[in-house]
Amino acid sequence: MSRSILPALLLVVSLALPTAAMAVEDQADTEIQYLLGFVAASGCTFVRNGDPHDSADAADHLRLKYDRGRRYADTAEHFIDRLASASSWSGKLYTVTCGEITEPSGEWLHRALAEYRQQP
Repeated sequence: MSRSILPALLLVVSLALPTAAMAVEDQADTEIQYLLGFVAASGCTFVRNGDPHDSADAADHLRLKYDRGRRYADTAEHFIDRLASASSWSGKLYTVTCGEITEPSGEWLHRALAEYRQQP
C-alpha cells in the first residue's frame, strides 16, 4: 500500500468506527424498547422479591432500571441478564406467570428477543 493512501484510509476508518458504534447502540436501544413494550402488553404477572406486579408495573420498573443502569446494558442480552432477570437489591430472580406457566423472566425475555430478531 502506498504511503499516500494510508492517511486517507486511516481517516476513513476513524470516521466509520463511531458511526458503527452508534448503530450498535441504536439497535440495542430499539430492541430494549421492544422488550419493554412486550412486557407491558403481555398481561402476565411478574414477581419481584416475592410481590406480584401486573405487566404495566413490571414494564415501568424495568424502564426505571434501564434508565438508571443504561451503562450496564449495551446490548439487549445485557439488559436482560443484568437488569431484567433479578433484583439488584436482593439478588432474587424475577419470575413471570403467563397463563399456567411460571418461568424466570430472563428465559422469557431471551425467547421474546429471539422471536423479535427473526421477524422480517
